[in-house]
Amino acid sequence: MSKFSQFLCVIPVVLSLLVGGQSQPVQAQLPELRSGDPLPRDVREMYDRGLKYLVETQTEAGNWSGGYSGSGTTGMALMCFLASGEDPNFGLYAGNIRRALRSMISEQDADTGFFGSSMYHHGFAMLALSEAYGTVDDRDLWPAGESASKRSIGQALELAVRSAITSQKKNSFGAWRYSPSGSDADTSVAGAVLVGLLAARNAGIEVPDESIDRAIAYFVSMTAPSGQVAYSGGIGGFDESMARISIATLVYAVARRKDLPQYEATLKYLTNKLVGGNSGHGGIEYQRYYQAQALFQGDFEAWQKWNRDLIRQLQAIQEPDGSFQGSYGKETSTPLSLLALAVNYRFLPIYER
Repeated sequence: MSKFSQFLCVIPVVLSLLVGGQSQPVQAQLPELRSGDPLPRDVREMYDRGLKYLVETQTEAGNWSGGYSGSGTTGMALMCFLASGEDPNFGLYAGNIRRALRSMISEQDADTGFFGSSMYHHGFAMLALSEAYGTVDDRDLWPAGESASKRSIGQALELAVRSAITSQKKNSFGAWRYSPSGSDADTSVAGAVLVGLLAARNAGIEVPDESIDRAIAYFVSMTAPSGQVAYSGGIGGFDESMARISIATLVYAVARRKDLPQYEATLKYLTNKLVGGNSGHGGIEYQRYYQAQALFQGDFEAWQKWNRDLIRQLQAIQEPDGSFQGSYGKETSTPLSLLALAVNYRFLPIYER
């Protein structure tokens, strides 16, 4: 299947995202945002080299090994393949996609629905399953004879959503921390989980409005009039972290809360500082991952300018094997860097405006 045909297949999913499962008229994405200029050759080549690295380092079990490996890292790599424009069921990376999905679902706790060792992994795994749901045909996901005892993508996603909501109900801030039983919260972890929930809702999974509203209220409480975003409740204060500011901007946008003054403040901060800025403790690749999406959702012209700089930066640091070094090791830093570039493709539903 051609990449253009793949794009046509994605359109119904995009429309579902835009309406959020509600019966209301939708307006198609503006032509200049849907098609735009032809994909730059250097982006395609850089992205393909990165995917080649992921193909070569994926284990037989479907995951990626390393210090920060887990369901979340596997989910990030999975999204890189889904964002490439290749047919996820019959294309070049179909086998890699299915192995990654089997790995993630196998690692999920069958009783609680929890992924991995932290809510970071849970949030990114939930996001990846949401992007795969409805796109990847999982009728033959599992080997013959095993499918009856294995969860489908939809079943795993529903279980993950229930786990995230259960964790939130136990949390005094209405958000999330590293542990699913944590009583405190931070905007970094909460952002990862909330984006996963929003993606699941956009994919058609039931997510209570109350859950989204409580999480957004937490981000509102953590956003200063200046647009700076604090790390955790009562700790750290309002300092410059471009990663956290980008996370807040993104969740406001995807939750369709652009009417909030906090959204205007965070977006203004980002657009006024397209170059430089303090990444915060998450590292530059973490900042790039969220900043790419936040700017694309909020200010297309600002994203175009920032994206040109991003391409130059990543070209200069990509390793000969296609990987990217970073704070989290190649296994996680490579998918984060590729996903910052993947906004240029706009195949992932979460990357649509």
